[in-house]
Amino acid sequence: MNKRQMKKFKKLLLDAKAGLEAEMGQLQRDNLNRSQRDFSGDLSGYSYHMADVGTDTFERETELTIASAGSDTIKEIAEALERIESGTYGTCELCGNDIGQNRLMAVPHARLCISCKADQERNR
Repeated sequence: MNKRQMKKFKKLLLDAKAGLEAEMGQLQRDNLNRSQRDFSGDLSGYSYHMADVGTDTFERETELTIASAGSDTIKEIAEALERIESGTYGTCELCGNDIGQNRLMAVPHARLCISCKADQERNR
């Protein structure tokens, strides 16, 4: 991969990281930092009906799952940026072959080529 391509992928990764960080900040401000009372909109702090409690709990768990996945992706992007700096970006960590531009455009933080990733998924 030449310097121009590497620069393009670095910008793609930085943009993706900034977007995820903004989304995570929004999620945290709007939902995760709110109390159960704030979240339910009920002045007493408790929902009136058991179904409401279940819905509130489900929504909070969903948001926590999204936040966790976002944090994981931000970490993977940071590691990809480190690989750019070390000169190993775009090389499969298992077989050592090139990952391929199309795969990197789809998943810029990819560590594995499509063949190794497919093998990994099959073996799970």
